[in-house]
Amino acid sequence: MNLYHCSIDLHNEAKALAFAGAVDQWMAYLKERGVVQGHRLLRRKLNLASDNCRDFLLEIEFDNLSQLDDAFRVLGESNEEVDRLYRNVNDLIAHAEFGLFRPFPDPERAERMALI
Repeated sequence: MNLYHCSIDLHNEAKALAFAGAVDQWMAYLKERGVVQGHRLLRRKLNLASDNCRDFLLEIEFDNLSQLDDAFRVLGESNEEVDRLYRNVNDLIAHAEFGLFRPFPDPERAERMALI
């Protein structure tokens, strides 16, 4: 399992519930296409966070890096539905930071592996 971790702040005029609904629709579409395993959207509670923490945390689950690659291929399609669903989420975001994480220690012991 790999987690694509997105730390997000919305535009000031964006509504949090509209954002949550747009994320659910976009993730449901990607799950239906078989390119994500699942997701969860979290919101900072009681403003308990350091200054560098954003308001929302979106975690998207992938079985492997091949599935993540497939998700990016879907995003790159020339498809009106993909464009609309992606835009409905992206247009509400003011700032976002991303990272790819995996369980640790993992069975592959990736730190010891190198192709060259």
